[in-house]
Amino acid sequence: MIKHLSAYPELNIKEKSERHIMVVWVDNEAGVLARIAGLFSGRGYNIESLAVAQVDDEKHISRITIATNGTKSVIHQIKAQLLKLVPVHKVASYEVNNKSIFRELALLKVLVTGDKLKKVKKLCNSFKAKILDQTKNSMIIELNSYQEDIDKLIKSLKPLGLASTSRTGPLAMVKGAELKEMNKGKVI
Repeated sequence: MIKHLSAYPELNIKEKSERHIMVVWVDNEAGVLARIAGLFSGRGYNIESLAVAQVDDEKHISRITIATNGTKSVIHQIKAQLLKLVPVHKVASYEVNNKSIFRELALLKVLVTGDKLKKVKKLCNSFKAKILDQTKNSMIIELNSYQEDIDKLIKSLKPLGLASTSRTGPLAMVKGAELKEMNKGKVI
């Protein structure tokens, strides 16, 4: 148990902090991302990763996926505050468990030659990573997997010449036919 300090006195109780993936459906317009990030920073909540993409061209809706940590009461407070923002349509929170699918994308550039090249290719095969580009002394690798797998591959590639890393952060979706979304206070 850790104690989470909050600006809200009722939240200053001992609760377990857990990793959550917040998904927010918003209008795709200027300033929305800044408002969402401002809500987090203004209340002292950390954003571990952030991914944004338009998901409905016709309705101009974007999906923002945010990885964060917090107690159940903090996550509830974040959802309530997000739903108060005008450009927000829906909010979902995914606990990191087996009821949801989580994936992350990483692009990794390795500067490598000779024997190390064979080791890198062997690692790529064992992690089922794709080699997107290869020259005499460099390679760009793509891995779409769990955060833990990407962390392991990065750790393995560092001594072999890992030069650059680009990651999306996790994306999440609930398994099965269930939709885990909250629409202005109503779960749909």
